[in-house]
Amino acid sequence: MNKHTPSQRLTAADFDQDLLDLYDYYAHGKISKREFLDRAGKWAVGGLTAAAILSTLSPNYALAQQVAEDDADIVGEDITYQSPNGTGEITGYLVRPADIDPANPPAAVLVVHENRGLNPYIRDVVRRLAKAGFIAMGPDGLSSLGGYPGTDDAGREMQSSLDQEALLNDFFAGFEYLAALEGTNGKIGATGFCYGGGVVNRLAAAYPEMAAGVPFYGSFPDAAMISGIQAPLLIQLAALDERINAMWPPFQQAMEANDKVYEAHIYPQVNHGFHNDTTPRYDEAAATLAEARMVAWFQTYLAG
Repeated sequence: MNKHTPSQRLTAADFDQDLLDLYDYYAHGKISKREFLDRAGKWAVGGLTAAAILSTLSPNYALAQQVAEDDADIVGEDITYQSPNGTGEITGYLVRPADIDPANPPAAVLVVHENRGLNPYIRDVVRRLAKAGFIAMGPDGLSSLGGYPGTDDAGREMQSSLDQEALLNDFFAGFEYLAALEGTNGKIGATGFCYGGGVVNRLAAAYPEMAAGVPFYGSFPDAAMISGIQAPLLIQLAALDERINAMWPPFQQAMEANDKVYEAHIYPQVNHGFHNDTTPRYDEAAATLAEARMVAWFQTYLAG
C-alpha cells in the first residue's frame, strides 16, 4: 500500500472542529453550498477564501489509490446487472483475486458507496478487499443517470435526486448478483461507508442469508426490522460524529434485546468519514485499524 507523506495532505488537526462539522452538514445535504460558503467566511483569513476552504476539505482523488488497478494480485472489470426498477442496467466494479483455488473459492463482498456515486476512493476499497482475498463488487447507484460524473459535488446532487427506495433496491440487486455469481463459496458479506453503511444495515435486515456486515458510520434501520438480522455486524463509528452516533444507542439496545451478534467500535477523536483517505477528515491510525478489523471479520464469518 502506498503511504501518503505529511506534506501531501492536511489532517483534521489543521481545522477547527466547528468547521469540520459545518462541512459534514454540507457533504450530507443538510445545508447548501451557498450556506456553507457564507458560514465558512469567518474562517477565511490571510487571503484564504471560503471557496478555497471548501476545496481544501473536499476529496483529493490524487490520493485515492492504495492498490493500483494493474496490481498483479487482482483482476478487475466493469460489469452490469439489471435494475429491478425498470431503469436499465446498473454498472458495477468487480475485482477478483488473480489466483483462485477452485477447490477453495473465496467469499464475495458488496461494497456500497457514500452519497455521491462510485468514486475513485470506493473503487480502491473494492481493490483492497480483492487484494485481501475476496471477490468484491461496488455498484454505482448513479448508473441510471449515467454513472459517477467525475466530481463529488455533482455526484451528491445526482444521488439526492434519485428515488431513494429505488436506489436501495439497486443495491439489493447487487447483493443478489453476487449471490448468484459463479466461483464464490456462496457466502456474501457487505461493507459500506456513510450512506453505504446505512445500506449495509438494511441489507442485513432484508437478507437473513447475508453472512456478515461491516457498516462504517451509517444510519440504522428501525428497531422493528432488527428481528430479521442474522448476519454478525461489525459496527464502526467515529466519536466526533454526533449526527450518526445519536442513532446508535436504540439500535444497540434492540440488537441486544434480540440476541444478535455484533461488535461495535467507536474510534476516539475522529470524524465521520475518517476511513476516506482523500480528505482531511482521514485518520490513518483509526482507518488502518478499522480496515484490519473489517478484513478479520470477513475472514472469520465468510470462510468456506
